[in-house]
Amino acid sequence: MNLVSHWSANPVVLAPLAAVAAVYLRGARTGRPAPAQAAVFAAGLLLVVAALGSPVGYWARHYLWLRSVQDLLLALVIPGLIVLSAPWQALARGIGRPLAPRPDPGYQSPAWFSWPVAVTVGFNAVWWAWHVPALYDAGVRDPAVFAAEAVIYLGVGIAFWLQLIGSGPVTPRFPPLPRVMLVAGTVASWTVQGMVLVFASRLLYPAYLTAGHRPGSVVWDQQLAGAVLWMLALPPLMITAIALLVRWLNEENRQALAAGLDRLLTTSGPAWPSGPGRT
Repeated sequence: MNLVSHWSANPVVLAPLAAVAAVYLRGARTGRPAPAQAAVFAAGLLLVVAALGSPVGYWARHYLWLRSVQDLLLALVIPGLIVLSAPWQALARGIGRPLAPRPDPGYQSPAWFSWPVAVTVGFNAVWWAWHVPALYDAGVRDPAVFAAEAVIYLGVGIAFWLQLIGSGPVTPRFPPLPRVMLVAGTVASWTVQGMVLVFASRLLYPAYLTAGHRPGSVVWDQQLAGAVLWMLALPPLMITAIALLVRWLNEENRQALAAGLDRLLTTSGPAWPSGPGRT
């Protein structure tokens, strides 16, 4: 396996990315996003190229563990970077329709944004569905199916991350602690997916049984793919959960401090009750 060859200049990948980058740059000239945000957004776009047009994209059709790396990038890492970069204002300015700045009492989140649990369940359901052998193998054999998979991963991944972290004018509906529960459910779901592959003793994805593989080697590759999903999905999700827990604790401390100050500032009554004739 040569990881420095098989780069692809596929216009189906590069043209949409170039269009998005051009719109973002056009909007950034007037909105001027923070340099860190622009860098994170650029990293997200470059990772799309790495996932689809680099040797990772080529060898993912031959090795299951690289397919798992590719899936993680498309469904979890890249959407997380895009949401973290909050590019919505720059993109909206780029197409001539700037968003209302936050905070704006008149701003209305999309309807689906009111359903964090449903969005999280849908994200995990899509992830599991694309790992059903029939669809997974179809993504290897048919470029159109794989293109649909990549677009769906990016879409549901962005929707999922919008439930967890603030992004421009959009703020998550749930407070920090319930958002930790969304992360915990996702960690559990992806852990089970990884365990299914790690402990499977038979080949689940026949499309990877090519001339260069023996059945035993593909099963080993499949188990390595499960380990990749099991372990590499944890860091971004756990970092998010820890950050949310810290925010929740800070809010709890602020509320406790405010309650304590209220008690100190509240005028108390006399220590002894007034007797008859006493004022």
